[in-house]
Amino acid sequence: MIPTLDDFQKTVDSMLIQHQSILDIISKIHESSGRVNRAMAKAVTSCGCVTIEAKKSTIPENATLADLKSILNSHLRGVICPNCKEMIETELGKHFFYLAALANTLGISLNEVLEKEEEKLQTLTIYNLR
Repeated sequence: MIPTLDDFQKTVDSMLIQHQSILDIISKIHESSGRVNRAMAKAVTSCGCVTIEAKKSTIPENATLADLKSILNSHLRGVICPNCKEMIETELGKHFFYLAALANTLGISLNEVLEKEEEKLQTLTIYNLR
């Protein structure tokens, strides 16, 4: 059975013991975000399973907003190896944990947040410019 966001939030609520202060939670979110970034950097610098080839994108003057999807890219080359994927997934899981903890502390349903964001994306389509 795949857990829902509500299930995940309930689990986090029952397990968060040490970092219940809002200040602890927001600082842990910042820290976990850094750990996700660090795991990705290690995939590039230590493992080398992926590389980053970044350069300025040239956008033709007559390009439409819809064209940007195919013109702009991630600059990521290669395929992440199983070890790096596992590490990044682990760090993302910890990040989700603290996001759920923040939502719980503020009385916010992640499921509702996701539904509202999906509705905005469906309404704005490519004009959301993210």
